[in-house]
Amino acid sequence: MTEPDFWSDAKKAQDLINETNSLKDTYNNFKKLTEQADELKVSYDLVSAEADQDIQQELESGLIKLQNDLQHYEMRQLLNGKYDKLNAIFEIHPGAGGTESQDWGEMLYRMYNRYAAISGFEFELIDYQEGEEAGIKSATFVLKGYNAYGLSKSEKGVHRLVRISPFNAQGKRQTSFTSIDVIPEIDDSIEIDIRPEDLKVDVYRSSGAGGQHINKTSSAVRITHLPTGLVAASQEQRSQFQNRETAMTMLKSKLYQLEREKKEKEMAQIKGNQMENAWGSQIRSYVFHPYNLVKDHRTGFETSDVNSVMDGKLEGFVNAYLQWNLNQNKEQDID
Repeated sequence: MTEPDFWSDAKKAQDLINETNSLKDTYNNFKKLTEQADELKVSYDLVSAEADQDIQQELESGLIKLQNDLQHYEMRQLLNGKYDKLNAIFEIHPGAGGTESQDWGEMLYRMYNRYAAISGFEFELIDYQEGEEAGIKSATFVLKGYNAYGLSKSEKGVHRLVRISPFNAQGKRQTSFTSIDVIPEIDDSIEIDIRPEDLKVDVYRSSGAGGQHINKTSSAVRITHLPTGLVAASQEQRSQFQNRETAMTMLKSKLYQLEREKKEKEMAQIKGNQMENAWGSQIRSYVFHPYNLVKDHRTGFETSDVNSVMDGKLEGFVNAYLQWNLNQNKEQDID
């Protein structure tokens, strides 16, 4: 970092700084955990020698805090995948069901917005299409920060909601589905060759939850990759050029992810493993009626604190997924 040309490549320099800061945090957190454990050992020795109720309470609360801090630390150590450190691109697509599913899509959008704030990630809205009566038709956003993808990849799949419908006058129970796609935002170190003739570029006026520039100029951009049918759109930047640049970055990430998934399926066939199609699978259920429960069907992790989950507190689900994913990879390696 002290080299004269360190900032000649600003993005590479910032990535190195982020990685260095992450390593420092890992070291400092480990040191802090060690100090906590040492302090608790002293408290334990005092309680063993002399029954003091105040020290006993401090010991019990300290043990709970240490357990939570250890869980948080262990979760971060599981983020060693090739793409875990990258930003995460989210796409929300409500399923069939009209207003019900679109409202559910907006609820998930709010959940991830709050999850980003809790996790310390920057939330950047890329594209937002409002529903006709309520909710959203689709939304695309990026969570920016070190390990954003690693801490968000657990969310890819179909999310199912069971509740009493607020849009039904008879108050009937309704089941809704929304698909969440999560892919890493590739950086400049990964080259993707795209032929200009393979692209269809449309420009249009922005709509939805934007700023004052919305609907004034045709600045929104939608790019379609004709050979694959993949689409990337951006409307939240202020100029058509910026939106095109953002859409191209997203399209490259999608193409790279598509190639990764093809290779993973090929390897699975060679090994004789049956790969789970996460995009078409129901990964999690959120039940608001007749009882409160959020359950992940892959890991078995569940909680009855539905309100906390919808307020973005997903750490338990993320940690359970990382542990589950680690075990899955170990089993595949053994096979």
